[in-house]
Amino acid sequence: MSHNASPAPGGDRPETFLWTIAGGFRQVFTGLFVTGPHRGAHTVAIRAGISVGVPLVILWACGRLDLGIYAGFGAFASLYGRFDSYRVRIRMQLVVGMMLVGSMLVGTLLSLVAAPPTIRVAIIALIASGVSIMAYIYRWHPPGSLFTVFASGACAVLPAIGLSVVHVLVVGGATVLFSVAVTMASRLVGSRLHMSAAEDDAHPAQKLDRTGVIVAFTAGLGALLAGLVGTALGETRWYWAVVAAIAALGGTKTTARLIRGAQRFLGTAVGLAVAAFLFSLNLGPIPTILAIVVFQAGAELLVNRNYGLAMLCITPLALLMVDLASSVNHQELLRDRLVDTAVGVAIGTSIAIVSALMRRRSFGINDAQ
Repeated sequence: MSHNASPAPGGDRPETFLWTIAGGFRQVFTGLFVTGPHRGAHTVAIRAGISVGVPLVILWACGRLDLGIYAGFGAFASLYGRFDSYRVRIRMQLVVGMMLVGSMLVGTLLSLVAAPPTIRVAIIALIASGVSIMAYIYRWHPPGSLFTVFASGACAVLPAIGLSVVHVLVVGGATVLFSVAVTMASRLVGSRLHMSAAEDDAHPAQKLDRTGVIVAFTAGLGALLAGLVGTALGETRWYWAVVAAIAALGGTKTTARLIRGAQRFLGTAVGLAVAAFLFSLNLGPIPTILAIVVFQAGAELLVNRNYGLAMLCITPLALLMVDLASSVNHQELLRDRLVDTAVGVAIGTSIAIVSALMRRRSFGINDAQ
């Protein structure tokens, strides 16, 4: 480029940003293996395992393990607020729990009325954006809309009848309440975060600023494009592509997004081998439930330390939950997961890079690192 070329906003040349992005790709390889601190993850892992295990055992005793997927999504409420004070954590889990049940209801209704795939994708993309805004304003942790998108997308694909709405409300809602009760009980045995009483209510909402809008917009766009590409490819579980795109768009830093996308794909690929091995064992209901509990706990032990390692647990966990819900061809299930994940990660990563470039050129914002 000529030395007389106009600089990009912020005083740096455009290629400076592109060089930073290239450096980000190099950092992906080292970031894949970085392990974060433990930070008391074992308490969350125990709560998560109990929250999903007990409802599944009850459903097994009732002969309705086909409804286990609703319990699995309801149990996600237990994952929220791990770094927050007790009162904030309870409120967050209740609100997110309602959002999870609502997302399942939306997906179930879409399936019930046999909405066209494009309509299902569009509505779930709106959920992705809307929940991302709520998560940003109210500082949810985990941030973003991944779990609600997962819940709505999976239910939109599952066959539904009128009674399915009742199943969502009863099984999903009861599991949310049980998960919150487990969190409340955990305080009695000393597993709360060590914060003073004055800090218990210190969790003010923040204004929806430019960063929040960008996060919500990219989440919705990623969900929309991944879902449309997935349906165009004839993928029956296109919501996995949507979830992968949302995961790759997690956070606000471009390099972190690149690392997360790579970890999502590589971790999923190895996790599929774990799932294939488990399928080959033809596990019965109780061993499958035990495996789900172990993987749920393992995912929470690892997710904040290394997302790629967590995917070794998350991938077989998701596939075992799908297998509980209905009889499926395991080879097809494994193939769909790999293809959809590749599609979602590719779309999410591309959006992250383009979004960062546009912010750099339009506003002079350099968030690559």
